[in-house]
Amino acid sequence: MNPSTIVMAKELPEGSSRSGGEQLQQNPAPLSRYESQKRRDWNTFGQYLKNQRPPVALSQCNCNHVLEFLRYLDQFGKTKVHLHGCVFFGQPDPPAPCTCPLRQAWGSLDALIGRLRAAYEENGGSPENNPFGNGAIRLYLREVKECQAKARGIPYKKKKKRKLNNPIKATIGAPAATDQHKNLMQAS
Repeated sequence: MNPSTIVMAKELPEGSSRSGGEQLQQNPAPLSRYESQKRRDWNTFGQYLKNQRPPVALSQCNCNHVLEFLRYLDQFGKTKVHLHGCVFFGQPDPPAPCTCPLRQAWGSLDALIGRLRAAYEENGGSPENNPFGNGAIRLYLREVKECQAKARGIPYKKKKKRKLNNPIKATIGAPAATDQHKNLMQAS
């Protein structure tokens, strides 16, 4: 918009709009899936704090509130976690249904905490006081991960980084290998 358009826009009465293709406001770019989910999670956590008796201000929130929130979310989980007394404990694919509870999957909780940790800082919280980055939260997530792995019989193994096996990079700076490569190319 040029400066004269801004002046004209200010002169319009409230509720009026311009014709001729000019817009007073530009539509913001649509949020990514991650940003949308982060915003939803942040709003859900804020609502959870407001619903506490007495309500908890975000500035008063600590890791205990976060842990309570994670336990609260378990009631909406969809992952079957077998109890120690269950005959299917430790079996990844049980042959029949059982009465063991449904819980939030570890991976979902881990991703949720990552989004909330970022949202806390984006909404003015300091990294030093971030309740989502507290050691107690990391410990809780590790315990959930181990418990679910045992109960479901699915071990979580840390993925190893794959080494790229690139023969061209291996030959750079190695004169003998480069000479061998030239000899092979000439022989063809």
